[in-house]
Amino acid sequence: MISRFRYIAVVLGVLCAVIGTVRAQEINCTVTVNSDQIEGSNKQVFATLKTAIEEYMNQNRWTNMTFAEHEKIECSMLLVVKSVTDNLYACEMTLQSRRPVYGTTYTTPLLNFKDNAFNFTYQEFDRIEWQQNQFTTNLTAMLAYYVYLILGHDMDSFQRLGGTPAFQQCEQIVNACQSASMDNLEQKGWLAFDSNRNRYALINNLLDEAFKKYRNYYYEYHRLGLDEMSGNVTNGRARIAEGMPVLKEAYRARPATYVINTFLDAKSEELVDIFSKGTDKEKKDVYELLMDIDPTRQQTYDRINQ
Repeated sequence: MISRFRYIAVVLGVLCAVIGTVRAQEINCTVTVNSDQIEGSNKQVFATLKTAIEEYMNQNRWTNMTFAEHEKIECSMLLVVKSVTDNLYACEMTLQSRRPVYGTTYTTPLLNFKDNAFNFTYQEFDRIEWQQNQFTTNLTAMLAYYVYLILGHDMDSFQRLGGTPAFQQCEQIVNACQSASMDNLEQKGWLAFDSNRNRYALINNLLDEAFKKYRNYYYEYHRLGLDEMSGNVTNGRARIAEGMPVLKEAYRARPATYVINTFLDAKSEELVDIFSKGTDKEKKDVYELLMDIDPTRQQTYDRINQ
């Protein structure tokens, strides 16, 4: 359960430390490095890499916000190493983050994001250090980008547009990486025209005025929907259903938009759980909307009506 301090502080947008409150890092990330596709018996470098990433993400302070130990944002990172050539790692990365729902023991997924171009240069025992407003390595830049992406989504779920400062940090990292000197493989994910589903595209969506309604709905989904369910499930579910046309509106305006896909990657199973217990009208309306904007998950959404 969210402590009273964090619940009130984040909602009010308190971004500075509070006198007399213990300060702690914001992130609690568990990292898994899967090297099964890499031949050889010496896998110590991958264990070292796992430890270095966890320390970097969990031991740095990324904001001025105050988090108690139990209030840290829970997340996990799975790194699948596809190849290693002259210290250049070609990887796929899956990132998940979540936050507790007020008044319950349930945690709701905020991110379920896969990066197929998580490529970086690394030698065992390289120092992974973040320096604000300065590019050091692609690995440090990508990790910092994802830390701020986690923070931005968490803050957006507590306060309308509360994640904007964190998303702006992501944008600064993207800009720095676009002009940095790095291997062509490492550049993938940062470039504007490389793909409409990469790190650049996602943060571009999140900071685009055209998606402000979506971000407001993201707040309403969590604070006025999920967080209200412990007191009144029917009202909370109705509030979530009421705002869902925003997803359809954004999708129709820009069918290739990445941010709506990332929302549904995180929320599809949760939406099924919520609306399989809804009224007949809620089931019908929500099912039709989801099938319109996300037909590839039909088998998942069919369970709403079962």
